[in-house]
Amino acid sequence: MNVVLYFRYSSSSQTEQSIEGQDRVCTEFCQRNDYHILNRYIDRATSAYKDAEKRTNFMQMIRDAEKGKWDAVVVYKLDRFARNRYDSANYKAKLKKAGVKVISATEPISDSPEGIILESVLEGMAEYYSRELAQKISRGMRESALKGNVCGGQTALGYRIENKKWVLDPVEAPIVKEAFELYDAGKSVSQIINIFEEKGYRTSKGVPFNKNSFYHMFKNERYIGTYIYGDIRIENGMPAIVDRDLFERVRDRNARTHKAPGAMKAKVDYLLSGKLFCGHCGANMIGESGKSKTGAVYYYYKCHNAKYNHTCDKKAVRKDWIEDNVAREVFQRITPALIDELAEMAVKASEEDVENNTVIPALRAELQDVERSIKNLFRLVERGSDSEDLFHRLGELDDQKKDIERRLIDAEAEIIILEKKPIVWWFSRFLDGDIENPEFKKRLIDLLVNSVTIYDEPDGTRIDLALNLLSSSTVTIKSSDLDCNAPPTLMNPNFRIYPERRIIVFTIKYPVN
Repeated sequence: MNVVLYFRYSSSSQTEQSIEGQDRVCTEFCQRNDYHILNRYIDRATSAYKDAEKRTNFMQMIRDAEKGKWDAVVVYKLDRFARNRYDSANYKAKLKKAGVKVISATEPISDSPEGIILESVLEGMAEYYSRELAQKISRGMRESALKGNVCGGQTALGYRIENKKWVLDPVEAPIVKEAFELYDAGKSVSQIINIFEEKGYRTSKGVPFNKNSFYHMFKNERYIGTYIYGDIRIENGMPAIVDRDLFERVRDRNARTHKAPGAMKAKVDYLLSGKLFCGHCGANMIGESGKSKTGAVYYYYKCHNAKYNHTCDKKAVRKDWIEDNVAREVFQRITPALIDELAEMAVKASEEDVENNTVIPALRAELQDVERSIKNLFRLVERGSDSEDLFHRLGELDDQKKDIERRLIDAEAEIIILEKKPIVWWFSRFLDGDIENPEFKKRLIDLLVNSVTIYDEPDGTRIDLALNLLSSSTVTIKSSDLDCNAPPTLMNPNFRIYPERRIIVFTIKYPVN
């Protein structure tokens, strides 16, 4: 019988010795059975479970089989041919159509019904092993990530790897810091690219910087020391290159530039671009201008649907009026007394949200009960009791305690618990500003204002002014996005707190002029 041999090893951790071993066994098998070997097909460091098409020599073998020059493919084991039952059946059917069968050198399988069953069992075991191995690797990677170890992926500019940990690169880290400082100082991305080109700076891939380089850099939380792998986040899990305050200023400006690029390029700076919403239909209020008969230019915000789709009757609002009122309303609320009251109420609201809407209190109570039971059993041991049942029960309680602690960690990771100190710090940064200073007004709106929703009402104008409780509150939430099924905590008649959203909403009414 004319045959070909097919060999494969699945990972770079294996070596050519694996191929040599397969070749030796298969060759001896063919010699014993008087098979004539015409060719050898070899795939190195390729998986048999996924993407059979990536096994180039395997696919070439399938194509060559159609030429009818040989009668069988000899493999070391069936799992070398495929670890996926679908692929195994599919490609065996193609070979069978060409008059070629698959023979295992180490798994003698007859053509009897029993042999068919045995072959199916072996293929199923191969697929099970492959999936189990993948799960073990995934678990291992996750455990390594929880320790803050490097788990692959592209190395960010500014870092290198030492002993499986991220460390600062003394050459690249200053480049990253310089980019943040230049952008924070008002330089555009294009200007920074020109500066870096003149200095000969290059990315981690060794190529010149482009706009995308900075778009990703300026929102990469690794630069403030946050270790990230999949859903795992470890604050201060790696060395930081820039401080959090600088990072947040740069990230906020970077996000605004991409969210409302027209606002950044316009001759007139619409401070509420991307933050002002129509209370009637929920659409964005966009900046526009118009001229009077005398030639004077006026600037407005107008509902997108009213302007382009004519599906909303919201009136345009004067730019200066809404921006000045929003800035003044925010600034008037930033007093030490109100900041302290606000922080206290926000923390209390957050605690009540945890208490009333999560399983955390129940898990904590359950944990206390188990710990109490363990202490009681230890007292019995100290008094001399040493029965086998007692120690068995201690083991059960210890396992139960670990399970509750794991569930508690998972539950706490899913919620946001507000703390007083960062809230006070966040608002206190704006105490000494000058509301008449255009730059301070812009910064006040940029960082503190989350959204403004404006309504036309019979007796005047109403706005819902949402402020960020923390500097990490960067997602804009308009009134229509607030979940009516999870109402805010009413800590004070003047405002509503949404702990989960990390925002506070003030409703303000302006009578008809």
